[in-house]
Amino acid sequence: MKPIFDTDVQELKYKVLKEVAALALEDELTPQNTMSIAEKIIPDDAKPTMRCCIYKERAIINQRVKLALGGNPRNPNVVEVLPIACDECPVDGITVTQACRGCIAHHCMNACPKNAITIVNRHATIDKTKCVECGRCAQACSYGAILKLERPCIKACKTKAISIDPDTQKAAIKLSKCVSCGACVYQCPFGAISDKSYLTKAIQIVKESFDNKVYHTYAVVAPSIGAQYANITTDQVMEGLLKLGFYRVEEAAWGADAVAYNEAKELVEEGFLTSSCCPAFVSLTQKNYPTVAVHTSHNPSPMAMMAQAIRKKDPTAEIVFIGPCIAKKFETLYTEAKNVVNCAITFLEMQAWFDAAGVDLSALKGVQLTKSSSYGRGFARCGGLGDAVAEAIKEMGNTEFELRALTCNGLAECNAALLRASKGLLKENFIEGMACDGGCIGGPACLSHSQKNKLQFAKYEKLDKEKTIVDAIGQFDSPDN
Repeated sequence: MKPIFDTDVQELKYKVLKEVAALALEDELTPQNTMSIAEKIIPDDAKPTMRCCIYKERAIINQRVKLALGGNPRNPNVVEVLPIACDECPVDGITVTQACRGCIAHHCMNACPKNAITIVNRHATIDKTKCVECGRCAQACSYGAILKLERPCIKACKTKAISIDPDTQKAAIKLSKCVSCGACVYQCPFGAISDKSYLTKAIQIVKESFDNKVYHTYAVVAPSIGAQYANITTDQVMEGLLKLGFYRVEEAAWGADAVAYNEAKELVEEGFLTSSCCPAFVSLTQKNYPTVAVHTSHNPSPMAMMAQAIRKKDPTAEIVFIGPCIAKKFETLYTEAKNVVNCAITFLEMQAWFDAAGVDLSALKGVQLTKSSSYGRGFARCGGLGDAVAEAIKEMGNTEFELRALTCNGLAECNAALLRASKGLLKENFIEGMACDGGCIGGPACLSHSQKNKLQFAKYEKLDKEKTIVDAIGQFDSPDN
């Protein structure tokens, strides 16, 4: 099966990861072999397709190989800039286009707070020495003739963590502001920003279990798996993971059921709460809104909750999380989750592992996992957590507490909600923060983001719709689980 990606950047990243995974599986990750990956992907008789020559393309691939092997150990961030790949995108900031009609209303000029706009030969002209790029002129123009042009990475970053190095004109990431959401990774058209990979660590964990005889290996899979493949069932993916050598596969959605119940209980007790499921949202709250951060739910994320349940029954378990989220890599490195989850990889990395190991998902019958409820699976979309908390309160039999949930779709909405909460202006009593547009099914490391994938997830979410949250979490202590 050939994976289908949204962009050629994803395809290139996949090719590098597949080659690295293949070497790791054969215990051949030597410096000489890793250096030969670029020539294997771009042979001598190839023509340049992305850059000026194949030698620069190979140089970029060599940097990608380093990221695939864990990246720069001196850089604590899970997201790195590949300097040689950065195109130094030339942008002009606020720009007047040819669509300017030379109208006599002059809305743009009157809206400018710095008097940076004048009318020359019936055409708006911007004095760049005065312009502060506030964008008010663009908003005021009746014809939409004024555009605010930004570098894609800067435009994608809602925490203002990305700036341009004045000397090199390359993108730079400020660690104190970065929340590892990965928006810049997906939006950079040159693939010059990427996340570190821990795929080789995951492979090593499985290999060194010696067929799960030394210890048991578990794959905890995010519910957004239901949105990844158009022609492959989730059951086939689950069996594929067992073919890779995992002892068992568990749904993070099962842990989400427990989170929903505990979060509902905490919300009723505290009166106001912000969600703890999305690590990028939690990081945003902690870094920028400390007065609100004290109200962050004390519950772990569904990933960590599921891992805790596994380790309770199997203390020597080694656990790999698989999902669409780059921030999960940060969570497994720098939060309490590191005590229960060994590493996190993405769906794209999972696919590279499948293909390197020769696992053809389309040829598998599939293994069905039905422990979670539809509410737990719904965590993968915006609004799903709020729906689950509402259901949990209902199942508790609490008819007095009024849930007023605010679902934040993307970091821009998260920022707005947290700002209002910090000023005491928020009417809602529960903030569900999702860093990615659409929720986890819109994560930066999804294989694709098509509408077809979202429709497929909707079908996956509805499985076991008759099961309650209490039914799902009641299975945690079952001897068969």
